[in-house]
Amino acid sequence: MAKALSNDLRSRVISAVAGGASRRSAAVRFGVSPSAVVKWVQRWRSTGNPAARPMGGDQRSHRLEAHAALILGAVGAKPDITVSELQALLAGHGVKASYGAVWNLLNRHGLTFKKRPPMLPNRSVPTSPRPG
Repeated sequence: MAKALSNDLRSRVISAVAGGASRRSAAVRFGVSPSAVVKWVQRWRSTGNPAARPMGGDQRSHRLEAHAALILGAVGAKPDITVSELQALLAGHGVKASYGAVWNLLNRHGLTFKKRPPMLPNRSVPTSPRPG
């Protein structure tokens, strides 16, 4: 992913445009793309600040975090519930969530599921004890 250009460069470009230079000539003078200059000037005019907005990161998990109590409560009530069943539970409450989004929420809260049954006893290799 590309890195944001410095605020110093942005300020100099905007000063040149505010001083009467066209956006294209300012772009050529400072070695940036004309579209970047157009966007920087638009941001400066609308907000008064040409600084870059934060890049990357999760922008959507807060939607599911609002329903974390419901999901965690369902897992507490039925520990072997599947992610698909959690999706259906959320759909019943009017929330559409992908399999991965539900899985990531569970992962963030430290919940993991091992659905594979334990191995059968083996004479040559020690195995984990069977539950119960």
